[in-house]
Amino acid sequence: MKKNRYLLCLLLCGFMLYFAVPRLSVFAEGLEGVFALSWIAFAIIVMAGNLTAMLYSPKKAAKKRQALRINKKSRSY
Repeated sequence: MKKNRYLLCLLLCGFMLYFAVPRLSVFAEGLEGVFALSWIAFAIIVMAGNLTAMLYSPKKAAKKRQALRINKKSRSY
């Protein structure tokens, strides 16, 4: 379920970058250039975070094994 959310966020961020990068003037002077660079940097950080979370999320088999361990411990008196 979480992988779907990470994929959706990754696609939305890519979509926003697709439309925003041609309109941002990175080589402009002053506040406009700083805004463009910081916006692109934050968008890349968001993409990297979502991609990392999607790739390094624990597998379902490990979650099932952990759930079985918890259930076994809770039944013992």
